Amino acid sequence: MSTYPPPTSSLNPALVTTAFEVPGHRIVRNIGVVRGIVVRSRNVFATLGGKLQTLVGGDITLFTELCEKTRQDSYAMMTFHAAQLGANAVIAVRYDATEVMQGVTEVLAYGTAVIVEKL
Repeated sequence: MSTYPPPTSSLNPALVTTAFEVPGHRIVRNIGVVRGIVVRSRNVFATLGGKLQTLVGGDITLFTELCEKTRQDSYAMMTFHAAQLGANAVIAVRYDATEVMQGVTEVLAYGTAVIVEKL
C-alpha cells in the first residue's frame, strides 16, 4: 500500500464555493460534476489514543485531525479534477461521508466545475 500526497490545485480558493454562483463573476460554461474521494482507516494507535481521550472527555484530537486531513485531501482531489477539465471555479460544493466498514470511512467532496469570468 502506498501513500501519496494529494494533488495540488491551480484553482483560486475564492472561486470554490458552496453557493450556486460566484459573486462578481458570471458562469460562461458548465463543465459538470467533479469529485474527490478518499477512503481512510484509523490505525490501531489512533484508535487506542482516541479511546483513552474519551475517558477524560472533551475534543478527541486524534480523530479530529484525521477527519480534517481526510476532508482537505478530498477537497484537493476535487479541485484538481476540476482544473484538469479546464474549470477555473467549482460551485455547489458539498461533502459526504460513508462508513465503508468498521473503522474505514469514505469522504467525498463534490461540486460543479464551471468556467467563470469577472463582471
